[in-house]
Order: sequence, then structure tokens, then C-alpha cells
Amino acid sequence: MRGPELAGDKLRIAILCYPTFGGSGVLATELAMSLADRGHRVHLLSYAPPTRLRRYQKNLCFHLVQVSAYPLFRYPSYDLALAAKILEIEETEPLDLVHAHYAIPHTISAILASKVNVARPLRVVTTLHGTDITLVGSERSFVPLIRWALNESDAVTAVSRYLAAETRTTFCSSCNLNVIYNFYDPAEFHPLPSERPRLQPPTLIHVSNFRPVKRTPDLIHVLYRVRRELDARLVLVGDGPDRARVQELATHLGVAEYVSFLGEQSDIPSILADADVFLLPSETESFGLSALEAMACGLPVVATNVGGIPEIVEHGKSGVLCPFGDLDALAEGVLRVTSDRATWDRYSAHAIAGAQPYAKDLIVSHYEALYAETLGRSAR
Repeated sequence: MRGPELAGDKLRIAILCYPTFGGSGVLATELAMSLADRGHRVHLLSYAPPTRLRRYQKNLCFHLVQVSAYPLFRYPSYDLALAAKILEIEETEPLDLVHAHYAIPHTISAILASKVNVARPLRVVTTLHGTDITLVGSERSFVPLIRWALNESDAVTAVSRYLAAETRTTFCSSCNLNVIYNFYDPAEFHPLPSERPRLQPPTLIHVSNFRPVKRTPDLIHVLYRVRRELDARLVLVGDGPDRARVQELATHLGVAEYVSFLGEQSDIPSILADADVFLLPSETESFGLSALEAMACGLPVVATNVGGIPEIVEHGKSGVLCPFGDLDALAEGVLRVTSDRATWDRYSAHAIAGAQPYAKDLIVSHYEALYAETLGRSAR
């Protein structure tokens, strides 16, 4: 059975992603929904429903990738199951291209499916989000695989200039690499009325997957320092391996009653509306999508000056950037942007303006242009 007919300029696209709370899964899901809104036929593939996939949408299908439990396989292979799912879709609804978010395993699976489908090879676009380069790449055994995946891709994108430079240095100095930034949806992420007066008391917020690279224990140390001067609170959204450590540290430093652990949440804009400062003490960030969404909601960002963060946060205007690991500087940054309402208003206005170049419609159009360019090339 063939899929529905599409207009001549509309595409059939498979998007491969992780379903998790982190930026790559958010970006991939939001891109899938935006492309579907524009009339493209989109197939979203993952091992669980992505956290941002909250509603039915015309032109968008979610495919659950289930790994075989065949007893011969001690370690069932997700990459093979994913390649098989791509080919299954291709049998009933021929795809124009596959967009893989992360080189491993998604690009590997997409290229494998393309090689199997010799009668009609699939175009493969790879988007790098950071971990596949900065962390997975540090596992030397993966380096040849990542390099091969990028060189075999028809196009490669990175979500910041920083990540593009890291990729060129480590993996593929000559691959077709484009910088297409992450984006936010202005219809969802915009200033909302707060249920309390601003800065009464100052409320800090952090949203992440609580991986070690996010340095979430540093948030407690910063709150401890800020509370020497201000009756501040901290709201933590998300979950992950470091959550228990953060809870223990809050108790140890005597600030547990001022910390709220909300877990994973879907209505992030409403939570941001009741906060005053977004705090991001990461060791590295390829972009910082959570910071961008906070800026769009009018929150100044206090963050470490690492990775792609300086490409979206302007020091002294939309936020304060601090040396990595300098907890005193992060605390001082919070005190600076919350020193009085006029100061906070000024930072907030710059944050809103600074987010605007990353609005959804502009960035999704960049992806559409890349798809058109990729499909216009001669076959690999």
C-alpha cells in the first residue's frame, strides 16, 4: 500500500532520534512536527515516543523501533532493528531522504538501509548535537565509525559554529558541513504572566537530563552562595543519573527546603513563567536549547562560557557568562541580574530579543533548503 499523494515540492522524510528529555530529541521532534505542518510526510522513528510528541498531527507518523529478543543475540542490536524499520517504511511509502540525529547509531542505520536498498538509494542527512562528537568521539574505538558515517552522509549539519569546528578538527575536514542552529517555537515559548511578583523571592530554574556533563550538583552550590545574600529558590526540571546526588547535596548544605524537584515535565513554558533566572553550569554545551527557550520566555541566563553558549547568550545583555567551574562567579551573576527590578527588566528584554533569530520558521526553512539541495545532487 502506497502512502498518500503529496504536492510536487513536498517530501517524504524519515527522522531518526532519541526520545529523551535532552536537546537532540526535542529538536528532532519539533522539526518533525514543523515539517508535517508544512505539508511534508514525516516518519519519526525511535525506541519510545519522544517527550515532545504530545498530540496527533496530520502527515506525521511515529514508528516504534522494537529490538528482537531472539535468544541467540546476547546483546540485541538496536541499529539493525532501526535499519530494518527504515526499509519497512520504504516498502510501502518510498522515502526521499532520511534525517539522522546523532551519527551513532542513527546515521549508521540510515546508511545501512540505503546500501541494502540498492535499486533506490536513500539520501542521508546527519545532524550532530554534540555528544556524538565531544563525548562518544572520545571513545577512540568509535572514531573510525563516526568519520565513515559523516563522510558517507549526503549532508551534515551541526547546531553551532563551535560544534562544526570541533567536527572538522576531529573527524572530517572536507565533509559537507553546514551550521543550522537549534530553534524554539514562538507560539509556545514567549513571556507569560507570572503567578507571583518578579524577584519575590528570586527563583532560579534549570532544565536538563541530569547527566554529569550538566554539572547539576553545581546548581546547589550556587544556590547556597546566593542565599547568603538573597532568599532565593531553585526549581529543577528533568531527571537523570545525577538527581540523587543533587538531592543529597541539597540536604548536606541545608538548602533542601528551597529546592523543588519537578521531574520531567511537558509544559515547560508555564514553569519558566514563574522563574526569574535560568542557570546553566555545564561543562560543555554544543548549543544550549534549554537556555534559548528560557530566553524566549524572558529569562536572563547565567551560564558557563563554554561550547556554543556564547553564540546565543550575550554577556552583560541577555545574561552573564562565567568561567567553567567558577561557582562564585555564577552566584555573583545571579545576584547581578536580580539586583533590582529595573536591572532584571533590562536583561529580560535583551533575552527576548536575542532569542528571535532562532525562531522556528526561519530555522526550519534552512532545513528545507538543505533537503532540496541534497536531493538535487547526483546519486552517491
